[in-house]
Amino acid sequence: MSSPDSPTRGPARPLPYVLAGILVVIAIVLPLWVPMYAKAEPALWGFPFFYWYQLLWVFIAAGLLGIAYLIIRKEDKRRRAEVRDGQVQR
Repeated sequence: MSSPDSPTRGPARPLPYVLAGILVVIAIVLPLWVPMYAKAEPALWGFPFFYWYQLLWVFIAAGLLGIAYLIIRKEDKRRRAEVRDGQVQR
């Protein structure tokens, strides 16, 4: 068991967190920007653009959030490995 003073993770690099944050913002903001897709044309298999564009974003957002999760998980594993391998100095 580790003492309360010993770190459990190494220092964080900001780039992975910034990239993950950008992906999450894209997945949230673009579907909420309704004037961009509030139209009927082009239709796809009889569905107006308004509907199929929103449905398309369900899959796009799932992909973007999955990528963001993988980025954060990889960074967390790197930070834990630094402590485990003894690379972090107090």
